[in-house]
Amino acid sequence: MTIRRVTAEGRLTTSFPLQAYAFETSPRSAARAEEFRGYLPYNEGNRTLVVEEGRTTLAAASAIPMRQNLRGEVLPMAGVAGVATHPLARRRGHVRTLLHQLLDEMRDEGHQLSALYPFRPSFYARFGYAGLPKPRTVTFSPADLGELLGADLPGEVGWERIGEGYRGWRTFTERCLGERHGFSIFPGYRDVGLRDRDEHWLATARSGGTVTGAVLYRIDDHGGTLAAGDLLAADPVARALLLQFFARHVDQVERVTLQVPADELPELWLTDLAVHVEARVARPTAAAPMARLLSVDALAGLPVGPGRVRVELTGDRWLAGSCLLDGTTGTLELVTGAAATAGSPPTATLTAAGISALAYGVLDPVEVGLRGLGDMPTDAATELRRLFPRHLPHLFADF
Repeated sequence: MTIRRVTAEGRLTTSFPLQAYAFETSPRSAARAEEFRGYLPYNEGNRTLVVEEGRTTLAAASAIPMRQNLRGEVLPMAGVAGVATHPLARRRGHVRTLLHQLLDEMRDEGHQLSALYPFRPSFYARFGYAGLPKPRTVTFSPADLGELLGADLPGEVGWERIGEGYRGWRTFTERCLGERHGFSIFPGYRDVGLRDRDEHWLATARSGGTVTGAVLYRIDDHGGTLAAGDLLAADPVARALLLQFFARHVDQVERVTLQVPADELPELWLTDLAVHVEARVARPTAAAPMARLLSVDALAGLPVGPGRVRVELTGDRWLAGSCLLDGTTGTLELVTGAAATAGSPPTATLTAAGISALAYGVLDPVEVGLRGLGDMPTDAATELRRLFPRHLPHLFADF
């Protein structure tokens, strides 16, 4: 068996067939096989590794070079996708081998974070990934937005197809990347597929000519559903402008669906809004995302609370050893090596998933211990809670 990196063109006969078998209707049609060729320009910068035996591809995995906001700092992030194994080669450790090498290479290139959407969370938990919240799906009738129709809101709404408005969309998502914890975006070569396919409408909220909110959507039929993606809004006015736009579809569609982050509260948007909010997680088709630190250096310089604790990182390929986390100045100072053992700060032992869950703000230190992701005395838990207060991330990019 050999492991090698394949080009985008090489994926047509290696990773794409495995992905099609694993994640799509199978057997694939000849027309579907040809469609894969159209994806090549949007995969040029990916790193794809395959395991081969003779002329047979046994497993494949890809990493997309992305960026992600971690508590206010935008860092390089490896988005892992397209992990698939030949049906006759499963449960033989090929994916483990591929992921080790793939993340080794991405880490060596400077990617300090990694995220993915798992087929089974417990499988990727063994690689140090911690669960992130899934966006909520919000469903309501446009008729319930009626009170917004007469509202005089500052700003305006723009409406166009994404093919025409892509530049403004990309600029606004770059803004969200800088402002929203957990937010991630694709590299440009991947993201332009949205423009080139041109399959969505784009509604934007604007103030003084600047985009302050945006949402992509499609309408399935008259009297049907206006199905929107993530409702991105920099402030409540931008959100109200976009909801007012949806209210104008009262005589066209029966319902509106859209996505919001886990910390959004749609039931408080309007007084008489009858709304259904749902986060459904199921295997293998509706997974919540997961993420991890690939380097402890990702923590250096983060805005944190005034805690001080020494952590012993254990059981991981990429995070190991002792380091002192000092947030007494409001910015995390990372001390490693012998200096990390000086003095007598509280000490916690953490797995990669444990420190990742704290950094991403999804678990309390006590929960980390209860989940078996760390071992810490009460004083260490107190310091870690000060350092990393709960802060729900919104991954945004779906890959």
